[in-house]
Amino acid sequence: MKRDKMSIAGFVLLGVLFIAFFWVTNKQQMEVQKQEKQKQDSIAKAEKAKIKPLSTADSLKLDSLTRNQIAGSFTSAAAGKETEIIVENDLMKAVFSNKGGQLKSVSLKKYDSYDKTNTPVIIGGGNNDQMGYAINTSNNTTAQTSDLYFTADPIVKNADGSQSLTFTLFSPNGEKIVHQYLIRPDQYMINWNIGLTGANHLLTGNTLNFHWNTQLHQQQRSASYEKQQSRIVFYSDNDFDYDRAKEKGNVTKDFEKPVEWLGFKQQFFNATVALSKNSFSKGKATMDAFADTTGQLFDASANMQLSVPATATASIPMQIYFGPNDYGILKQYDNGMKNIVDLGSGMFSFVKYINRGIIIPVFNFLAGFITNFGWVIALLTLFIRIILSPLTYSSYLSGAKMKVLKPELDELKKKYGKDQQGFAMEQMKLFREAGVNPMGGCIPVLFQIPIFFSLYSFFSSNIQLRGKSFLWAHDLSAYDSIISWHTNIPVIGDHLSLFTFLSAITSLLISVYNISATPQTQDNPALKYMPYIMPIVFLFWWNNMPSALTWYYTVSNVVTLLIQLFIQKVVINPQKVLALIEEKRKAPKKGKGKFAQRLEQMAEMQKQMQDAKNRGKK
Repeated sequence: MKRDKMSIAGFVLLGVLFIAFFWVTNKQQMEVQKQEKQKQDSIAKAEKAKIKPLSTADSLKLDSLTRNQIAGSFTSAAAGKETEIIVENDLMKAVFSNKGGQLKSVSLKKYDSYDKTNTPVIIGGGNNDQMGYAINTSNNTTAQTSDLYFTADPIVKNADGSQSLTFTLFSPNGEKIVHQYLIRPDQYMINWNIGLTGANHLLTGNTLNFHWNTQLHQQQRSASYEKQQSRIVFYSDNDFDYDRAKEKGNVTKDFEKPVEWLGFKQQFFNATVALSKNSFSKGKATMDAFADTTGQLFDASANMQLSVPATATASIPMQIYFGPNDYGILKQYDNGMKNIVDLGSGMFSFVKYINRGIIIPVFNFLAGFITNFGWVIALLTLFIRIILSPLTYSSYLSGAKMKVLKPELDELKKKYGKDQQGFAMEQMKLFREAGVNPMGGCIPVLFQIPIFFSLYSFFSSNIQLRGKSFLWAHDLSAYDSIISWHTNIPVIGDHLSLFTFLSAITSLLISVYNISATPQTQDNPALKYMPYIMPIVFLFWWNNMPSALTWYYTVSNVVTLLIQLFIQKVVINPQKVLALIEEKRKAPKKGKGKFAQRLEQMAEMQKQMQDAKNRGKK
């Protein structure tokens, strides 16, 4: 024992010595590193003092020499004064720049900024916005067209009402670059044709390396919700696809297959570049999120490659769309851009057909003679409730039958006590004899699931609702707030939406009424209290959603409650329901269906297992 104690003491002492050794050694190394850093800093400071800083004139001269060297044979385009050229139609004001011969920004005349400053929505125009491609300016240098100064011709007004704008870039050796834009009346789509003379020298490997940088400005009241609705959108392999942007950080999409067009989509607007007669062979697009306080949502960029015929001259027809996510407008281009309007995506992508085939036509029909969209939504709600009314009646009838059978169910509960399996089997027999479908109340709920997701997509993406007021809601496409505070509370945010509150209250009233009107056949506390919990969950979940959606559910809940009261108090007479049940019981018994037989077999097996378990305990 004494020897063991000495061994343990020895190990402890050895451990202490090791720790002390490493601590002293590490401290010495840190001191040496500190002295070495001070030495290097002193040397760097002395060397820096020897360097004579460039004067402003010298700095400008060096910058000019660098630009001239990069511009190569296009030296005359290396420097100049940026000039903006404005082309307008009834829908937009497009701003072009001679620097890069490129589209700089587009102001949308029919859409005002979200902050009610009477300024139009502007797409593009960020500090670092560029759209161009790389060209060979000499044997060993390349330049980006977005950095070169083009010569702009006067705007030409064509006989069909369209306007043409041409930018040209010349080199002494005969190479030429022409950017021609065509702006049609009542169109957001701008045609952009790139003409290259000497393309075999200007491009490496007959490949045009296209680059596009743009900032996406905040266009809605809630920057957070707008970020959730933002995407990288593209059309590849004759199919539309997207990558969802992130509220924080970035998302990058690599393209390995040909891409006909790609764009950056916000909740109600998008910026898209398309090829008219070809496809980008491959490339990459990125969306980097800004902080919510900047007024900018994303810094977006795309770098794409396009194969060009190996000829001396080349023409590359492209199109640029800076405009609204309006389903009717985008559909007319017949190139898949209509899918930018998110009417259903992911696992619920099938609801887009409900929106396209039913919701949009009915909404547009009602909006044709009703100017206030709040009342249009109310009438749309009534239409949907009418469509679902047969299922609703069936559900209420099933509930009424269960209410009539409540005394018999209570007797069964007393008879079987804690024997849940025995009670379940007898309950199934009673329901079958009386012609009651216990799942009848679930059918309308199941049908309302796709309706909910279709309307969620519709109200979140319907640009017609943007800026339209109703009652206290100033914008039906955004949340309505009656109470706001400066602190952001997790989940609920910094406000309380009245429509959300009303929809939650009316949902709670429906739950209370249903529970009081329908006998409870189970004792599971979680299921018993779920109808009370869900309205509270919805209160938090819906608080940041468009007020159009929460207004719809408020109206829907009120209509549902009124229909329930009318049917169950007036239409469905308990005596008639009881007579129907007795008639069903007297009718000749039909053979059981396979599903019913399996349910009874499973219940019987569970009862036998429970009986065996109880006997084992005794």
